[in-house]
Parts: sequence; C-alpha cells; structure tokens
Amino acid sequence: MNGDFRNHLDKTAFIFRGYNVTNLGRTAELLAHDAYGPVVEPILAEAEEIAADALKRRIDLVDRVRRGEETDLDSFADAVALIMAVERAHLALLQQFFGVEYRNVRMGIGYSLGEASAVVASGVFDFATALKLPLLLADDCAELGRNVRMGIVFSRAAALDFDAVHRLCVEINCQGRGFIGSSTYLSPNSLLVLGQGDTVDRLKVAIGKTLPKEVHVRKNRYYWPPLHTPIMWQRSIPNRAAVQMHAVGGGLVAPQPPVLSLVTGKESYNDFNSREMLIRWIDHPQRVWDAVERTLGEGIETVVHVGPEPNLFPATYRRLSENVQAQLSGTSPSSLGLRVVSGMARRPWLTALLPSHTALLRAPFLQHVVLEDWLLEQAP
Repeated sequence: MNGDFRNHLDKTAFIFRGYNVTNLGRTAELLAHDAYGPVVEPILAEAEEIAADALKRRIDLVDRVRRGEETDLDSFADAVALIMAVERAHLALLQQFFGVEYRNVRMGIGYSLGEASAVVASGVFDFATALKLPLLLADDCAELGRNVRMGIVFSRAAALDFDAVHRLCVEINCQGRGFIGSSTYLSPNSLLVLGQGDTVDRLKVAIGKTLPKEVHVRKNRYYWPPLHTPIMWQRSIPNRAAVQMHAVGGGLVAPQPPVLSLVTGKESYNDFNSREMLIRWIDHPQRVWDAVERTLGEGIETVVHVGPEPNLFPATYRRLSENVQAQLSGTSPSSLGLRVVSGMARRPWLTALLPSHTALLRAPFLQHVVLEDWLLEQAP
C-alpha cells in the first residue's frame, strides 16, 4: 500500500535494503527519466570513482543499469556500490523534488548493507568513507561465498528455539568440515543461516532428529556472501575492517535521525561508537524482528522502503500482517478480545500504554511505501 507520508515524518521510519540476488529494481526508469536522470547519474558515477579507487579496477554502474544487467556473486563489489548509490539517489530525489528532509524522519533502519546507507544518510560518515569499507572487503566476501548456501529454518507451530538451533550449528562446526551460523533473526519462528559446503544439509538432518517435527529447513538455491556470520573470520575480515575504520575521519557525531542498528536491535549509535557498531555489523546476525517490534511499539505509522526492489522487510511485515488478520478474523472469544485490543492499538495515546507484543496487532494498519515506486508515480 503506497501513500503520502510527507505530513507525518515524525511517525515515519525509513528502512534501507541490503544485498540480494537481484539489485537493479526500477533504477533504469529513474535513470532514464528526464527530471530524475540528471540527479541519479552523477551519484552512480561518483560511486564508480570511489569503487575504482578502492578496488583498483573500473566498474561501470551507469552502463550496467542501462543494459539491465543484474549483478551476481562474481560482481558482488558492483552490487555493493550499486545498492548504496541508488539508496543515496532515492533520498536526493526525495529532497530535491519533494522537499522531504531525511533528517526529519523518526528513525532509520538498514538491513545488511543498508545499515551503512542509513549511517550515511544520518550524517555520521560521508558517502565515500562508508562505501569504501565494504568495497575493500567485497572480493574476499565473494570468494568465501562460492561455497556458502542459505537455509531458512522455520517452525510451523511454536516459536523457534534459537538456542537449540545455535547449539546444532556449533556441533556441526566442531566436525571440522565447514562452518554454519545464523545470519538473520526474521521472526520468533524463523531465521536465516549461512553455511559452507553441505553444512545446511547436515543441519537439516540434525534438526529432524532433535527438534519438534514442526521445525523445517529449506535450502536456497543461490550462493551467498557470508555477511553477518563468523565465516567472515576466515579471511580476518572484521579485524582488517577495524584497522581501516580507525584510520578514517568522521564518525564523531550522533546520527540524526537515530539509526536502529540490526546488530543490537536498538538505537545504539552515539557520537563516538559508530566504528565499533559497523565492525560488529560484519559478523553479527541481523535482528530484523527486533526492528519490526520497535516500529510497531513506538507508534510508527508509515515505513518507507528505500533502495532497488526492497524485499526482506516488506515480506516480513506482510507475513506478520497476514497472521494478525487471520487471528482477528476468527470467531472464538479470544479472537473477539483481540479485535477489541487491536482497535485500542490504533489509538496513539493508548499505544504507549500497551505492551510491545500487543502493539504487533497494529501491523495490518501500518502503511508501507516502496520509495522507487512512489518516486515514479509522483514524478514531475
């Protein structure tokens, strides 16, 4: 559901997307637009220059977008530069053509690479500094990813026992035939794991033997850079990033708006710890569900999804909304009670008094704006 969020920025959260197997979205349409193109192209060109300096080779984002050529694992560095540049371009278009100042929104959130974009947008680091860090590590990430598969672990009944899954991952790692670890906590009943070789298959077998029958593992068919897992230790990537981060300027201001970090699930950035937070971001799992709860619990009315073809957060909110609606549509006394509480949760003055879990009932009423769609719909 798209709509006009400009009149209540103080109740709006912007969520920046991260890496995916498709990363172009509708960028070609923005680039070809008579009014938008002159804003988008220089930002892509600047990212090309930053990438050339960091990688010591040329990448061509503008031509890639015009050709409609998607990135893959071999061009992971191109994807990093493309995603962060497009997210920056979205905010530039919003400010230049619609007078929307990002600093006036309630909070910024970034999934994976999106957290770096959120930190830039909040004025903590400049674009070149924030982009150069993941670029310097991109080739090693891609190389590690050549035998890394993703698994979605989920429960069809009760909440997933994350500690039990983590223990099984540790047991598999102790076998010395590849590493597997959690990368994203999606919801109370689902998480993403990334594992080398056949570790996802071995986790599936182990879960089938030890956890309730309602717990399943589904393996994704793509190979993935192992961001947010200890697999990154194998190339000493966090330590190398720390050395790089502590040798650059910036980072000594608190973000405005605040950035809710998916490393902690809280607004943890202050006026001096941004380096520490971004280093932890490399090998710590992403706490997506904490961010979902926080937006609903704080009375956010609109979530604006920034970046090309955002997927993970919109899908997470959509599943929650569908689950809430299914529960509310029942005819049992408990369902009737939930409908009453849901009506209460729509009133901002009362939302602050409700427990955070009750605030999840607001999910069906949360407005979502996919920014690239909105920009094209509202184009001058």
